[in-house]
Amino acid sequence: MKLSDQEWRERLTDEEFRVTRQKGTERPYTGELLHNKESGDYLCTCCGNRVFTSEAKFDSGCGWPSFSAQSDEENVEYIEDNSLGMSRVEIVCKHCDAHLGHVFEDGPAPSGQRYCVNSVSIKFKEKN
Repeated sequence: MKLSDQEWRERLTDEEFRVTRQKGTERPYTGELLHNKESGDYLCTCCGNRVFTSEAKFDSGCGWPSFSAQSDEENVEYIEDNSLGMSRVEIVCKHCDAHLGHVFEDGPAPSGQRYCVNSVSIKFKEKN
C-alpha cells in the first residue's frame, strides 16, 4: 500500500502519522493498548494488516505493548536500525511499511523475542 505523505496525513491522526510514517515513538506508559487483556487481534493502524495476536501479548514492564511473536501470517518485516547511537532491529508492517516499534532478544520462551510496539501503531479487534 503506497500512499503519499499527504494521503497518509488525511487518513491518520497527527500522532499516528508521526509514529507510523516518521518512525516516532510514543511516550512509555501512555498507550491505550498497554494494559489491554482482551482476546483478539492487533492490526496495523495504517492498513489493517494483522500483525500480532492477544495470545502472544505479555507484560514486559517496558512501558509499551509487548508480544513474544508476530502473527502466524508473518506480516512483520525486520530492518536494521542504527539511529540515535543504538543498534536495534526495527519492525514494520510488511504490507504498508508502517513503523510498529522494535524487536529485542529478551522476551519469554520459547521465542526469546520481545516485540516492543507503539499502541498508536496498532488497533485492537476483539474476537467474537
